[in-house]
Amino acid sequence: MCPSSGLFKQASKSLKPKQGLISTETANSTEMASRALFFFALLSLSAVLCFAESNEEDPGLVMNFYSDSCPQAEDIVTEQVKLLYKRHKNTAFSWLRNIFHDCAVQSCDASLLLDSTRRSLSEKEMDRSFGMRNFRYIEEIKEAIERECPGVVSCSDILVLSAREGVVRLGGPFIPLKTGRRDGRRSRAEILEEYLPDHNESMSTVLEKFSAMGIDTPGVVALLGAHSVGRTHCVKLVHRLYPEVDPALNPDHIPHMLKKCPDAIPDPKAVQYVRNDRGTPMIFDNNYYRNILDNKGLMMVDHQLATDKRTKPYVKKMAKSQDYFFKEFTRAFTILSENNPFTGDKGEIRQQCNVANKLH
Repeated sequence: MCPSSGLFKQASKSLKPKQGLISTETANSTEMASRALFFFALLSLSAVLCFAESNEEDPGLVMNFYSDSCPQAEDIVTEQVKLLYKRHKNTAFSWLRNIFHDCAVQSCDASLLLDSTRRSLSEKEMDRSFGMRNFRYIEEIKEAIERECPGVVSCSDILVLSAREGVVRLGGPFIPLKTGRRDGRRSRAEILEEYLPDHNESMSTVLEKFSAMGIDTPGVVALLGAHSVGRTHCVKLVHRLYPEVDPALNPDHIPHMLKKCPDAIPDPKAVQYVRNDRGTPMIFDNNYYRNILDNKGLMMVDHQLATDKRTKPYVKKMAKSQDYFFKEFTRAFTILSENNPFTGDKGEIRQQCNVANKLH
């Protein structure tokens, strides 16, 4: 509770002139002016106290948020990611994709992880989430943390931290991240298209959507460098091969793409894909930028990134310097991870990442 009300009453009383002490008009005026100054000083103090109290209640995102409540939280995420990566190396791509699909859609609140209900469709089931899987591994990390610190660490923090650790497993930079996010209670499937940049959209639209999150042009170029690892399902790129091959593609790269995607209408359930980077497919590096400058980008957004006058200078710079790529990626990744989170008493700490808590 802010202490303002008590201060206001006390100050108001002090403003009333006391009869019989000073009889002259001048003295009364002087005393009233003095008391008015005292009143406004109290008001200022009250505002400061209220602000301090509200900040204490909700510190927002901070470094080492769980240092007291669950000091081992981040270490558990790191160890779990290491174990899961050792068993299934492709999980690293999934964790990296998770943060983009969750945080880009209005808020980093783990809404991506929620299953469908009778009233709402899951974001996981939208066409734009095609090919996303391995959500069960987020649940495994959550279970490991719950064994040590039940009801303390949010799924949204686990999602963000596991993405960070996935980058590290692939040889990318370690990114210090703030924590303290809380989980949302509803899917954002109905607004997904509005917020999530698409690989077939114009570069202007892609830049606008990222800009709305506070990510500038070099940041966008760096984040799309995540295409350095992983693979693209044939469903996402056959329009560049059939009925006619896109003339912008490098002729030397076309036979490999046609071999991997032999059907104009691929079976979405079939495991048909092309590696994003044939040279270093499991290494998070700047080889992606050299590839797209050589017209070997698989998706339209890759091609546009290397040809649009707004982005091409940064593509060239990142192709030459991995340090510059890592620096810009770290900066943009951090901004993405802090996009409009729930903190303080907003949201909840889910017991299971795929289901909102039951309200009693």
